[in-house]
Amino acid sequence: MFTGLIASLGTITAQEKNRLEISVSSKEHPIILSDLAIGDSVAVDGVCLTVETILAKGFVATISPETINRSNLQEPERTAKYVNLETSLRVGGKIGGHFVTGHIDGLGCLVESSVSATSWEMRFGQPPGKEAQWQQYIAPYLVTKGSIAINGISLTIADCGVDSSWFQVAVIPHTYQETNLSHLQPGNLVNLESDILGKYVERLLGNKVNTHNHPSNINLNFLAENGYI
Repeated sequence: MFTGLIASLGTITAQEKNRLEISVSSKEHPIILSDLAIGDSVAVDGVCLTVETILAKGFVATISPETINRSNLQEPERTAKYVNLETSLRVGGKIGGHFVTGHIDGLGCLVESSVSATSWEMRFGQPPGKEAQWQQYIAPYLVTKGSIAINGISLTIADCGVDSSWFQVAVIPHTYQETNLSHLQPGNLVNLESDILGKYVERLLGNKVNTHNHPSNINLNFLAENGYI
């Protein structure tokens, strides 16, 4: 379990089949590597991976075919130069973002990015060829003022399209500068994880409706409008 607060940046120095080697930027070594142990979980651009080997300046993890197919690891040439890194949440630790599981739901791509007086306005949409994945795993959970993890970063949805084909976030300067959002170019792929609370609410409501065989006006938009999300 993670919170979506990035600890440092790293680079993928080797990716061969199911093996991923990650190097941590030199100035951030103490934050990530000081107490890293074999078996620890680390979110790499939002993907939960298990540390199998510790290197002098990084670590090695194994990635499954499902992880590759669901994440931007399938097309590394269309990703940011750096990856975001976060170690798992510890008991008693601060929850500054929202609960992030590290299980990617699908891909998005940066559509446009512009700077305002107080933040960076970034719009993300459906990557070509991934529309079905988006509509099934991303679109149902896009709620204005709701949470979403982009490359493992906990962010709040500022706006989303009526057809849920895009959403926009406002990124404060600190987050923009300390994560790989500042290295994204239009068309680059990002990993998206929808808010787990929304998934549980949908499942519970769906079961209730199916059990009683009657329609319900309660949905994610209703809960958001009434302050439950």
